[in-house]
Amino acid sequence: MIFKGILSVASLMFLLNECYSQFSDNHINNFQKEIIEEEITGSNVALVYKENKIVYYNIENSLKKGDKSIDSETIFPIWSMSKPITIVAMITLYERGLIDFDDLVSKYIPSFDKLICKNDDGSIYKCKKELKIIHLMNHTSGFKYYDDYYIEALASETLEDFVSKISKHPIEFEPGEKYLYGINQSILGRIVEVASGQLFYDYLKEVIFDPLEMEETKFYLTEDDKDHFQPLFINNGIIKGFSDEGVTGKGDILTYDMSKKVHLGGEGLVSTFMDYFKFCRMLLNGGTYDGRKVISQESIDMMVQKQTDGYPYEDKSFVDLVGFYNAFSLFVLEEPINDLNASIGIFGWAGYHNTVFWIDPEKSMFALFMSRSLPSNWGMKKRFMKAVYKEY
Repeated sequence: MIFKGILSVASLMFLLNECYSQFSDNHINNFQKEIIEEEITGSNVALVYKENKIVYYNIENSLKKGDKSIDSETIFPIWSMSKPITIVAMITLYERGLIDFDDLVSKYIPSFDKLICKNDDGSIYKCKKELKIIHLMNHTSGFKYYDDYYIEALASETLEDFVSKISKHPIEFEPGEKYLYGINQSILGRIVEVASGQLFYDYLKEVIFDPLEMEETKFYLTEDDKDHFQPLFINNGIIKGFSDEGVTGKGDILTYDMSKKVHLGGEGLVSTFMDYFKFCRMLLNGGTYDGRKVISQESIDMMVQKQTDGYPYEDKSFVDLVGFYNAFSLFVLEEPINDLNASIGIFGWAGYHNTVFWIDPEKSMFALFMSRSLPSNWGMKKRFMKAVYKEY
């Protein structure tokens, strides 16, 4: 089934609720069924949008005990697919002249003026270089995901309090030295607060979520939301099954409690498939959604510029993303990959619980996939990419 034309929000909601397209001999549908059969994940949903129409959309429900069937109200934790949203928020500040990427972080958060660096032998010293916003945008700050990160987030009252604690942690190398995926978006969230004079979530809502009508994208779950929260499927060799207990799979550390104000820009958002569809459509459409401009095409071009090489040139980059370089918290395909057949220049990112999206400017296309499972599986996400390019 192909859905043609620019669809209204109401029409899309109806389609996501009611329509199940059946592709008995389609590579994408086969992929969706296979990852359930292989016990990689449970129920999942996939969509391809090309040249202003939905050319593929399918929900594949596992119908297994403990799983839930997906519909338009299903809420997913999007984990690191929060990062591109935080980057877009920073871009809006840049476009408004409220920040510059070469600004020192200490201009906004004074506690970052005395950073501690690590030597190779583990000893520490006062960093010689100062941390800039650009280092947070492109993951060259030296901040990694340290062991107590989530515990400190849970124990903090505000993002200001939490980021102050972060500034006391030694970083792995001098700022700007090399790539290391880490907690940068949490610090960026606090910069958003200082530069805008608003709470991080309030700013996201004003400049991104409201214009894009992303009504279910937020840092918390209401009691009603919990009924629509997709269960976590775990198959780690020791545990196998679906769990509603421990909403994150990390000991319930991300509680999604409405009272908590420590909003993590790197992993803290929940969303629906429909909401993230709108975010992707905005990126594909040069920063505009249904006539409402969020950012400019020039800014999107800046977001996808090469910041650092991928693996193996950056040894801490992602092994599974050979052929891609690192942009502003985005992967960008730089080199042809024979078995992938994807367009050069596609960009996107993925989430810890096996969600993924990418934008293909050359084909005027984007693809979006959501499920909820552990362990996180880059190979599965690349299988989705291969399936899409076999069809489109």
